[in-house]
Amino acid sequence: MICDSYSPDDTNLLGVMVGQHMIPGDIVCLCGELGAGKTVFAQGIAEGLGYKNAVTSPTFTLMNVYEGGRLNLYHFDLYRLEGGMADLEGIGYEDYFYGDGVSLIEWPERAEEKIFEDAIWIRLRTDFTRGNEYREIIIQ
Repeated sequence: MICDSYSPDDTNLLGVMVGQHMIPGDIVCLCGELGAGKTVFAQGIAEGLGYKNAVTSPTFTLMNVYEGGRLNLYHFDLYRLEGGMADLEGIGYEDYFYGDGVSLIEWPERAEEKIFEDAIWIRLRTDFTRGNEYREIIIQ
């Protein structure tokens, strides 16, 4: 599916709709360059799962856990994955990836070999010829 987003609100709303359909064990991979809207989309997924508090990208902590919604949300940001897969293994990623909540992974290409083939891949692409806030969002 390919969707057009003309604002952060559009991107967030699409995330909300995706989050409303998540089931335990789902893995969502968010791909896109810096500033493409991955965190905005992640905030929408959290909202769709019923989470009410602020959601931020775990760039410096590798993972944030959000509880209190319909399902727990395990939000990974692998951008600064310095120790490679050892960093993920050190936090027991399998317990989260294949657990009872939803795993959301920003920069998943840095650990692609550890992600199930049936993960939901969402690619956010900017196209400034269509406006500064335009994003093409591809869901596979």
